[in-house]
Amino acid sequence: METEMVQTTIRLPKELMDRVKRQARREHRSFNSFVEHTLDKSTELVFPKLKPEDFIISDEIKSLAGSTHFVRPSQEELDADPRLAYLIEKFKL
Repeated sequence: METEMVQTTIRLPKELMDRVKRQARREHRSFNSFVEHTLDKSTELVFPKLKPEDFIISDEIKSLAGSTHFVRPSQEELDADPRLAYLIEKFKL
């Protein structure tokens, strides 16, 4: 699937623009590719990797859920669904 691209214009101080261009050259990237990569990395959602021992459910939560068997989502499921990962982290599940 191709990502839709939009064109934008930004104003930067000349000194910053020169530094960004130099860094892009060092990384063998175009200016656009370097800026896109940098912005993507700096805004990426990062969720902690949970170990099975970090995933303990209290009896109180189990009773509220109406089940004594709860299967922790796989790391692939957590990586694919930021909302689920957020809830797992927020409630220390």
